[in-house]
Amino acid sequence: MTEKPYIEEHFPLLAQIDSPADLKKLSVEQLPQVCDELRKFMVHELSTNPGHFASSMGAVEIVVALHYVFDTPGDRIVWDVGHQAYAHKILTGRRDRFSENRKMGGLSGFPNPAESEYDTFIAGHASNSISAALGMSIAAELEKNPGRKVVAVIGDASIGGGLAFEGINNAANNPNNLLIILNDNDMSIDRPTGALGRYMTDMTTSKRYNNFRYRTYRFLRDHGVIGDSGKGVVMRFNNAMKSMLTGQQNIFEGLNIRYFGPFDGHDVKRLVKVFTEVKDMTGPKLVHLHTVKGKGYAPAEADPTTWHAPGKFDERTGERAKARAEYDPPKYQDVFGRTLVELARDDERIVGITAAMPGGTSMSMMLKEFPRRTFDVGISEGHAVTFAGGLAKDGMHPFVAIYSSFLQRAYDHIIHDVAIARLPVTFCIDRGGLVGEDGVTHHGLFDLAYLRCIPGMVVSAPINEHDLRNLMFTAQRHQGPMAIRYPRGRGVLVDWHNEMKPMPIGKGRRLTDGDGRVAVLSIGHIGNNVSAAVQRLHDQGMAVAHYDMIFLKPIDEDILAEVAGRYRHIVTVEDGTIVGGLGSAVAEWLSEHDNSCRLTRLGVRDEFVDQGTVKQQQQLCGIDEQSVYDTLKKLITQAS
Repeated sequence: MTEKPYIEEHFPLLAQIDSPADLKKLSVEQLPQVCDELRKFMVHELSTNPGHFASSMGAVEIVVALHYVFDTPGDRIVWDVGHQAYAHKILTGRRDRFSENRKMGGLSGFPNPAESEYDTFIAGHASNSISAALGMSIAAELEKNPGRKVVAVIGDASIGGGLAFEGINNAANNPNNLLIILNDNDMSIDRPTGALGRYMTDMTTSKRYNNFRYRTYRFLRDHGVIGDSGKGVVMRFNNAMKSMLTGQQNIFEGLNIRYFGPFDGHDVKRLVKVFTEVKDMTGPKLVHLHTVKGKGYAPAEADPTTWHAPGKFDERTGERAKARAEYDPPKYQDVFGRTLVELARDDERIVGITAAMPGGTSMSMMLKEFPRRTFDVGISEGHAVTFAGGLAKDGMHPFVAIYSSFLQRAYDHIIHDVAIARLPVTFCIDRGGLVGEDGVTHHGLFDLAYLRCIPGMVVSAPINEHDLRNLMFTAQRHQGPMAIRYPRGRGVLVDWHNEMKPMPIGKGRRLTDGDGRVAVLSIGHIGNNVSAAVQRLHDQGMAVAHYDMIFLKPIDEDILAEVAGRYRHIVTVEDGTIVGGLGSAVAEWLSEHDNSCRLTRLGVRDEFVDQGTVKQQQQLCGIDEQSVYDTLKKLITQAS
C-alpha cells in the first residue's frame, strides 16, 4: 500500500481525491495539474509493479473529464478492455491500494464490478462496451430512470471488432441516449489493421457544422416543427448535406449516430466543455478523440507497442529491466514462431493468421519473412477462424495463433466453418492455462473442455518445446482440424531446436513406471510439475507411474486400459478446468468400461481464479509441484 504522506508530498491535488465527488470540488483550471499528477503517480507505481502502461497514460484526460462531468457511480461508464482504466481506478477510491494492482488479494488489472461500484461491467476482452452500455441505457428508460447517463469508452482497434459493430447497429435502431467515446490513438497492442483502422486515422469532420446542426435541431424541436419521431428523417437529410459539403461520408452518421469531433483528447478543459454540451442530448452519439498512447512519458510515446506492458523500468531514465539470459529456455510463443517459419519455408501451402497479436503470439516472425502469406485480421477472432476455413477449403494450410481466452469468441466458427467440413486448420492456442497477473478474464482454462466435445477435432498439448515442434510438424500433415495448446512464458529446454518428427495422433507415453499403487496422467506443460514431484517420491523409495497423454482427443485408450488394470489409484493433472477436461475424459472411460479404479482429479475447480503470479495460482488450485507431491504421497500412504 502506498503511504499517504508520500502521496501528499508528491501529489498534492491527487491526495485530496478519494472519490469523483472530491474531483468535482476542484476548478476546471486545476484539472490539468490533476492529469499531470496522475501520470507521475502511474509512472512511479508501474515502474516497480508492472501493468498495462501506455494505454492508461494516453487516457488520463478522458478519465478526468468523464468523472468531472458525469455523476458516477449513478451514471455509468463502461470501459472497453480496461487497459486504459488505471486513472479511473485511482480516482475512484483505490489510489492508496494501487500498489496492489494485479497482485493476489489486491486489485484486478481490469475493471471488475466485484471490486468497485464504479466498475460497471467486466472489461478484459475487446469490443463489448457498446453492447453492454446500450443495454444499460435502455434499462434506464425501462426502469423509469431517464436521468441516468451511460457512456461507453472504446478504442480505435476495439471498435473494429464485430461485436462493436453489432452494438452500433442496434444503437441506431433502438431508442436510447448512449454516448460513445472513441479513444483514437492509432494503436491497439500492435498497430491496428484493416480499412476501418485507416479510416479512423484519416477521418475528419466540421466542428462548426456539428454545432450549427445541433442548434438548428434544438430550435426546430423547441418550436414544435419536428418531434423525436421525425428526428431520423432530419438526421439522414443532414448527413447527406454534410457528406456533400465536406466531401466525406461519416460511417457513424451513416448509421444515424450523432458524431462530434475529432477533438484533442489531451485538452482536459475542452473535454469537460464537450462532454457537458453532449451529455443531455437525446439519441445515440459519438465523440471522437485523438490521443497519444503513452502520453507524458517520452519512452512510451516513442515506442508504444513495447510500452503497452513494459515490465519493470527505471522511472527516471525509462530503462527497462533486462531480459533473462540467453541460456534460459525460450518462450513457447517464440518456439512456435520460429518453427512456423521453418515449416513455411518447405511448404508453400502454409499461411499464418493472428487477430491483432502478431507480437504477442510471435506470428511477427512469419510476417517478417512471408508477409504475403501472413494475415493480421485485427480484433476479429471469429473472422480469423472462418477466413482460415476459406483458405483451407481451397488448398492452403492455415496456422491460426490466438490466445486461449480470446479463441472462446470464435467457438461457433470453429464448429461450423472448420470442424464440420474437417478442414485442415491448425489452431495454435497460446496462453493455455493459468496466466498470472492478467487474471480472471485472461486465463486459458476452458479450451481443453470446449474443444474436446467437437467431433473430429484433434486436441493436443506439449510437455516441452520439442513436443511443440513435433506437434506442429504432425499438424502440417494432418488432413483435418487440430489444436495445439501451450502456456504463457518459458519452456524447460535450453537446447530446444530438435529435428522435427511426426507424432502418432492419439498416442501418449509412459515417462516413469510405478509399483502398482498410484499412476498419474498429465497433459501439457503442467506435466513438468508432476515429473518433479514424482522424482522426489522416487528418491524416497516411492515409485509412482507417470504418463504424458499428449493428446486429449483422441485419448490413448491403451494407456487407460494399462493403468486401470495395474494401479489402484489414478490421478489426473491438468492446467485447466477439471469439468470436461482430462479428468472428465478418464472418468468417462472408466465408467464406460465398468472399472472401479479410484480416480482423483487435480486441476482448476469449477470457479474463476483471480489475479496473482502463476505460482500462486497453481498453489491455489493444487497443481504446483509441492501440492502434487503432497497429494501423491498421501494416496501412496493410504494404498499401502
